[in-house]
Amino acid sequence: MGSLGECHICHWIYGDIAELWILLKNSTDEIMHQDITPLCAADIEDQLKKQFAYLSGGRGEDGSPVITFPDYPTFSEIPEREFQNVLTYLTSIPSLRDAGIGFILVIDRRQDKWTSVKASILRIAASFPGNLQLVLVLRPTGFFHRTLTDLAFRFNRDEFKMKVPIIMLGSVTELQRYIGKSQLTEDLGGSLDYSHSRWLSHRTAIENFALMVKETAQMLQSFGTELAETELPNDVQSTSILLAAHTEKKDKMKEDLRLAIEQGHNILASITEPMTENPDYQLNQDQLDNQTTVERLLAQLNETEMAFDEFWAKHQQKLEQCLQLRHFEQNFREVRAALDIVSERLSAFTDVGNSCSHVEHILKDLASFEEKSHETVEKARVLVSEGDQFIQNEHYAVDSILPKCNELQHLCDAFTTETDKRKNLLNKSLELHSLLEKSMKWCDEGIYLLASQPVDKCQSQDGAESALREIEKFLDTGADNRIEELNKICKEYETILNQDLMEHVQKVFQKQESMEEMFRKRQVSLKKLAAKQTRPVQPVAPRPEAFVKSPCTSPGLRRDYVTSPESNMIPRRNYRRTKSEMSEMQQSRSGSVMDDEENLAVLRSHVINELIETERAYVDELLCVLEGYAAEMDNPLMTHLMSPGLQNKKDILFGNMEEIYHFHNRIFVRELENYIEYPELVGRCFLERMEDFQIYEKYCQNKPRSESLWRQFSDSVFFQECQRKLDHKLSLDSYLLKPVQRITKYQLLLKEMLKYSKNCEGAEDLQEALTSILGILKAVNDSMHQIAITGYDGNLNELGKLLMQGSFSVWTDHKKGHSKVKDLARFKPMQRHLFLHEKAVLFCKKREENGEGYEKAPSYSYKHSLNMTAVGITENVKGDAKKFEIWYNAREEVYIIQAPTLEIKATWVKEIRKVLTSQLQAYREASQHRTLEQTHSLPLPAPSCTSPSRNQTRNLKKLGERKTYPTSPEGYIMPKYPEKGKGWTKASHSLDASEENDGWSSAEDPLNSSDAEEEVVGGGEEMKLTPGKYTVVTDYDKGISESFTVKSGDAVQLIHEGEDGLWYVKNLTSGREGWVPANNLLMLIGNSKSAQSLSSSESGTASSILSSSSSCSDSCNVSNTSFLDLKG
Repeated sequence: MGSLGECHICHWIYGDIAELWILLKNSTDEIMHQDITPLCAADIEDQLKKQFAYLSGGRGEDGSPVITFPDYPTFSEIPEREFQNVLTYLTSIPSLRDAGIGFILVIDRRQDKWTSVKASILRIAASFPGNLQLVLVLRPTGFFHRTLTDLAFRFNRDEFKMKVPIIMLGSVTELQRYIGKSQLTEDLGGSLDYSHSRWLSHRTAIENFALMVKETAQMLQSFGTELAETELPNDVQSTSILLAAHTEKKDKMKEDLRLAIEQGHNILASITEPMTENPDYQLNQDQLDNQTTVERLLAQLNETEMAFDEFWAKHQQKLEQCLQLRHFEQNFREVRAALDIVSERLSAFTDVGNSCSHVEHILKDLASFEEKSHETVEKARVLVSEGDQFIQNEHYAVDSILPKCNELQHLCDAFTTETDKRKNLLNKSLELHSLLEKSMKWCDEGIYLLASQPVDKCQSQDGAESALREIEKFLDTGADNRIEELNKICKEYETILNQDLMEHVQKVFQKQESMEEMFRKRQVSLKKLAAKQTRPVQPVAPRPEAFVKSPCTSPGLRRDYVTSPESNMIPRRNYRRTKSEMSEMQQSRSGSVMDDEENLAVLRSHVINELIETERAYVDELLCVLEGYAAEMDNPLMTHLMSPGLQNKKDILFGNMEEIYHFHNRIFVRELENYIEYPELVGRCFLERMEDFQIYEKYCQNKPRSESLWRQFSDSVFFQECQRKLDHKLSLDSYLLKPVQRITKYQLLLKEMLKYSKNCEGAEDLQEALTSILGILKAVNDSMHQIAITGYDGNLNELGKLLMQGSFSVWTDHKKGHSKVKDLARFKPMQRHLFLHEKAVLFCKKREENGEGYEKAPSYSYKHSLNMTAVGITENVKGDAKKFEIWYNAREEVYIIQAPTLEIKATWVKEIRKVLTSQLQAYREASQHRTLEQTHSLPLPAPSCTSPSRNQTRNLKKLGERKTYPTSPEGYIMPKYPEKGKGWTKASHSLDASEENDGWSSAEDPLNSSDAEEEVVGGGEEMKLTPGKYTVVTDYDKGISESFTVKSGDAVQLIHEGEDGLWYVKNLTSGREGWVPANNLLMLIGNSKSAQSLSSSESGTASSILSSSSSCSDSCNVSNTSFLDLKG
């Protein structure tokens, strides 16, 4: 239903429709009010077919219609009802004018009897419903009946009760004197063409057509009434439904009109058909009347159709304009809501940024937002244009459309104005931050310049002058980079200066002033050094006591004395000048030390700023990924873009990135900002939050699954659309790598901070934080391998912390075992990946997977494990410096391990030594505790029957008697070792011979020599490097200087040790020099004869925790000691 507020708007259009409705109603009323014959031919068709009376169409001289009663034998048997219906129908056909003249009845009784004639006349006289002008009777043709008729008619005239003359005619010739021959049918001797069946057909068709016309007019009037009384709906759907329903009804009305008009034309053609066939043919009056009737009905139909079409056009226009209005109103509500949303989002762009990159990021976001909002604003402007077009087209709801157009136009203009305002503010902010960053960069360059000026070179006059020139040249660049006046900056950028930005401006200005103050101090110091201390020599008369009182501080000064009196004071004067210069030199050096401290402080500030700025950028990038990708995966509007296999996989793709974001955004970045004034103490921040960094291990462990999922759906339209919206140049996988890159970035920044904070209070915390971060990185890397272990039945977490992991070549040499396995095990090595835990070492077989990226990550098939409480190691194996032994259960099982490099071997041996030493220490502490609790001790087991060698005997004398088998703290003999398959390893320890026999040769194992090999279970002293010449035993091309490389056999000289464990080395063969890590030097010269002092075998202190026992293997003449050997 239409709203009351729109009634006045629609008044004028209702007026127009009302006028058209009146026109249509009048037209239909004219048709509907026409008299319809009470009886229709179709109703009495069977009675009319009897043809006992018919209307031939003939007329008398005055136009009286002629009704003929032909000779009908059973005339007297016709029922009265039928007789009355036929006469009533025939008298109703002629026009009122013709009927008013009166009818001429022609009664043909030429073949009848007088009695029948009399009965017929009496019946007709009694039943005829119309006016009679003349009755013409053709009497019987027989002589008797004709005579009888004349006599009877003459004497019984009054019996007929007719007010019109009845004329008895003897022949058709006499009849023609009353009615023209052309008006009589052929059976009455005339020429009038008459076919009763054709006449009946025409009458039926015309009457049906007239009825159709009336019904059509009635339907049009009813439909017009419905349209005229229709009220306008308030919504688009109802209006559309109403318009469709009315259009459907209109089409049906038009179809009915078309059919009616078509039927009228067909009837008209049937009436005029004789004229078409015979141009000379003339229609009788009844046929002409039929033609006129049909033409009149057709004219009325056409007129009614025209009125209806005009009425419908106006009504349709009204509905279409109503639909346009409802669409306009609906679009207005949607666009208005969208404009409110974009305006609200625009109002959120209040941040002016805290750096150039931040402002550029905000500007990019604003530009992206403006681009996305452009569609909404454009919709609003298009809607305004549509409204204006409605107004120009004289829409009936102008008063409703115009205010809405004005409102939308105002909102669009306001949005555009506000967007431009935000842009201008951000551009102003970018301009200010550019100025600030230029000033900060200039300050940093100045600080680096001061820090890079070598103090020793500045002590000379030329060096000082050169440094001064550098400073002056740098200061000349300040005109384009420095902030001139703080007040001017504050006034110029007042519109964007909030509290934080104002503080930032002040800090930059203070930094600039501090830097300039440092330059002024440096200039003063350098000018003093550059100034020539020349003093004029004045002659002074010698004093007798000169030689007595003149101090002699050094032999050098005494050599300056001369015997001439003129030169007696020169030594004293020279001494005073030298002392003055020394004082100035000391002051200069003191100033330089202070300058260096200031420079280090500036460098520390630079590192903390970089740490905080990159942390903020990192947090922003994580937020961008979470909002631009992760959140969009839950957006119903984006679901259609996602592949089915990608749905509900957000946790796999992004892992715990949201947890990482919340930690950094809510906690870590804020705590880092607390150390901006004390950058050297930032290590404490890392130490306090070191446990929180464990979340990166979970993220990295999920990375293979994430990478696999990404590779499956990297071409998804969903990711492309998200990347387009974010305006990212890089795809999502680059941002999923950010957490991995960030956790590795911290150790670099901590190294830099530690480098500039060695003498500061927080240096130890920085070193500990650096070590912890490196430990986390190692743990993350190790865990990535550990999760790939398959086939281990137990819980890996029960094995303790994973300390090391790596791939090695492994040979086995077991005392107890099948002889074939023992023999074959000495040839081709097995490739095994070892995992060293605190409580066990696992042997796995590495299996490469097919695929790319993380999908190609290897898996590790578990083979067996060794309990660390029963493990011993042999550090050096003759024949290969990269080999060491891990043996189990007093060498029942021996595993010869070959590391890829000497450095890796040294690291593993050191780590295993630490585990065994910690176990020994823990056992000793437990043993001491138990000893204190016991009141007496039990006797030790009997010594082993194995005869020790001379070296072993010497060691036994030093360390006391040791037994081959372990004993308990109470002194009882303990079980020898855990049986295989029990304890740590649930799988069998025996090797799969079928797996390792491929390609073995029958050659003798060169490792089984009789030379003694050193075995250790504890830690010895670290090898010390000393300057000197050495011979390289292996190639090396990984120096810090790319041009420095050495090859096996080269002679090298260790010159001096630098920072961070680096040695400056000269290759005496090639003449090149470079820095080499100390660990790599140990690998390079470990077997060099010139480096025997580095061998751990000669370190006497190592023997304090080592012991030896006799070998249990006939094939190896080695000294071996396990952790359990030391328990006694």
